[in-house]
Amino acid sequence: MFFLYCAGLLLSARAFAVDPFEDFHEYGELSDEEIHELHEGEFLYGDVELGVLLNRGNTSNTAFKLKSNLYQDFKYWRNQFKFDGAYRREVDPDTKIEDETASRYFISAQGNYKIGEKNTSLFLYGDYESDEFNGREYTTTFVVGYGKRIFEGRKNTVDVDLGPGLSMYRREDEVELAPGEQRVERGHLLRVALQWERTVSKRTRFNQDISYEKSMSGLGARVFSETALISQVMGGVSMKVAYTYRYHSQPEEGKEKADTEVGATLVYSFN
Repeated sequence: MFFLYCAGLLLSARAFAVDPFEDFHEYGELSDEEIHELHEGEFLYGDVELGVLLNRGNTSNTAFKLKSNLYQDFKYWRNQFKFDGAYRREVDPDTKIEDETASRYFISAQGNYKIGEKNTSLFLYGDYESDEFNGREYTTTFVVGYGKRIFEGRKNTVDVDLGPGLSMYRREDEVELAPGEQRVERGHLLRVALQWERTVSKRTRFNQDISYEKSMSGLGARVFSETALISQVMGGVSMKVAYTYRYHSQPEEGKEKADTEVGATLVYSFN
């Protein structure tokens, strides 16, 4: 069996800005806010992570994963853009037919308007998710709210966003509608998001991102969580280990409420 695991290349937006991981040990010693201050006024900075998994032999599959977290930081606005995509094809061991078994992507954008008090802002947030295998053609939300850093210490920072919003999703055409159900559902929601960053050592940091959306219109709740440990291996090469958890309290018929994913990727920073 031939097994190749090629995990994560962190591609910098070099054409637009200085790489924020240019000096990793200095990055680990700085607070999140100090990192943004270093890049204030820059058009774009952040990271992009690519993972590839190839299996050949008794089992045969191909998987791709792409993630990005990009920022713009100006005098009054700090904008954040995220992308998270996954794709997998597998060969059935009995029929020898290759078929798509996973195809999902998620994009989000958040604009924070900085107000008088440090690390406090008003924000606009929107996201769009498409998953070929969860019974829904798409799910999208739009939220307005208030963000604040509730803790900042020598090694830890904790930021919280809170606000009301709107949600909408469309069931796939193949999904049969139960009495009273509609193809497109809309409703109001409340969203809470928390970002915790901890400096573990000079070359290692821990990140915890979690968001919770509760529908006020009977459409259920949605949870997203990513727990990650990033550690410098040597030079510009780092290792990232992450656990991702996705949950929906009211999935389509025949679908699971929760999806989990564990990944270990190599991260390369361009200087």
